[in-house]
Amino acid sequence: MNKQVKSILKITLPLLLGVVLVWYSLSEISIEVLVTHFKNADYAWISLGLFFGLLSHMSRAYRWRFMIKPLGYRLGFSNSLMAVFAAYLVNYTIPRAGEVTRATIITNYEGVPFEKCFGTIVAERVADLIMMFVIVVVTLFLEFDFIYQFLLEKFNLTKIIFGGAILLVLVVVLFIYIKKSRSKFTIKLRSFLGGLLEGILTIFKMKQKWAFIFHTVFIWVMYVLMFYVTSFAMSEFIDIPFSAILVGFISASFSIAATNGGVGSYPLAVYAAFSIFGIAKDPSIAFGWIMWSSQTLMIIILGGISLIYLPIYNRKAIDKGTNPS
Repeated sequence: MNKQVKSILKITLPLLLGVVLVWYSLSEISIEVLVTHFKNADYAWISLGLFFGLLSHMSRAYRWRFMIKPLGYRLGFSNSLMAVFAAYLVNYTIPRAGEVTRATIITNYEGVPFEKCFGTIVAERVADLIMMFVIVVVTLFLEFDFIYQFLLEKFNLTKIIFGGAILLVLVVVLFIYIKKSRSKFTIKLRSFLGGLLEGILTIFKMKQKWAFIFHTVFIWVMYVLMFYVTSFAMSEFIDIPFSAILVGFISASFSIAATNGGVGSYPLAVYAAFSIFGIAKDPSIAFGWIMWSSQTLMIIILGGISLIYLPIYNRKAIDKGTNPS
């Protein structure tokens, strides 16, 4: 398979999957019921959720400056924020292309070398992955008995243990193979994993590491709050347990990687998580659509404005003889 075909498949397959999942999610709930849920939603809570989302994005843009500074460059907050929103918008069209766009913007307007800029984004993703892992662990700790009983009812415990043991053995064998193999693929993979490890270590080596850690925690607290307060917009979720919110949030977060910006997959992921707690299908899917639609609208508006205003803002700075930073 040549590179051109691979590139086409990388773009078209997630889009096709998104279309299929949109069709499937809408087949699980009538349009009339979905529209009714949208009409009856309390948009004050939705607006508050969007405000928390905006704070998380602003914090992400500010946190990025801590990573750029050790490289010997000063990143302007305005350019950083617009690059973040532009990246989110581009990810709705081509998966993972947003990260390249984000680095390219800062290279063009702030003069940071692309490879160094992109490296900080990879390290940033590692920090986010750690935070997601922490949220998963906290959720398992809070609802261990419930999740344990659910797994016992749905799956055979012996098969789970056996499957886990096999998975552990496979991971160990794979680790040994990657460590000792001299093939081009494993050498590239070792280099990639080494870069990730180096990215993690740079977080603890930077002078403002505590500020970086604070913003990392703040970003994900805002994400969870955004999901949580938006649930108050629907009367069906007034008494929803917080553990259900956490499980729903985790499921929805992973769904974003399945399709472009979570299109189609996000509502289904929310429904799958909420169904574990016996929450009805219609309001679960409707809530997923409300969450996804509100976030997407914010990204489209702010991402679009960012892409348009970036050259104008930087041209004005150049005309005034000042650094955009």
